[in-house]
Amino acid sequence: MSAPETKHAGAPSLRDLRALTQARIALGAHGAGLPTGAALAFGLDHARAREAVWTPLDTGAIREALRAEGLDAVELRANAADRAEYLRRPDRGRILHPDSDAVLDGLGTGFDVALVIADGLSATAVALNAVPTAAALAARVRRAGWSLAPVAVVQQGRVAIGDPIGARLKARCVVVLIGERPGLSASDSLGCYITCAPEPGLPDSRRNCISNIRQDGLAVEAAADQMEALLRAMMAQGTSGVGLRRDSRVSPPAPPLPEA
Repeated sequence: MSAPETKHAGAPSLRDLRALTQARIALGAHGAGLPTGAALAFGLDHARAREAVWTPLDTGAIREALRAEGLDAVELRANAADRAEYLRRPDRGRILHPDSDAVLDGLGTGFDVALVIADGLSATAVALNAVPTAAALAARVRRAGWSLAPVAVVQQGRVAIGDPIGARLKARCVVVLIGERPGLSASDSLGCYITCAPEPGLPDSRRNCISNIRQDGLAVEAAADQMEALLRAMMAQGTSGVGLRRDSRVSPPAPPLPEA
């Protein structure tokens, strides 16, 4: 009986597509299974995704990096006792711990923009991308003449943690930079959620999202340009989310295709 035929790669057209995406395409086959390299890569990416979820955020390092960019920062925490509770009880990640209320009370009120950095479901994404993104946004906020609150760095935070923070600071808008749920193609993707007139209990339909901010996704400067455009629209219209009229120019141009 002859050995099964081995296919090491997909069709040329699919191989070309691999230059455009980290999705698992054109992996090849060995009999009824994957080639050894593809199987090992799958296991490695699964381990990276788990690590991104469970690794604690080094808030001290984030604050030091923000200071190096000229940004004041305070450390807060949501009302989840630990990572396990955070994953089991998403609602706890949307509520501030009582100790954090006192920290916010000392920051003042009436800011145009409040900026929150939360670990979310990927501390890896925050460690790699949050500070450059925050610095790029802060530069645009200053250029626009808006006031920026000290950056709130939050442990065990969900997207909606920005609502009580923004409300307590009486900010016109709140920007939340948060680690997105990792997948098997990327574990370092940062998300941005912006809300106008934040207050606790707002539905997700009141937020605008910019996703996949990372080296192999949406570039930091392009993301910051979109944030600025959204903030301008929100401040002009007094709303956000599905009710916001968006200029089509907010979307970035498509990247050029690789040469054949």
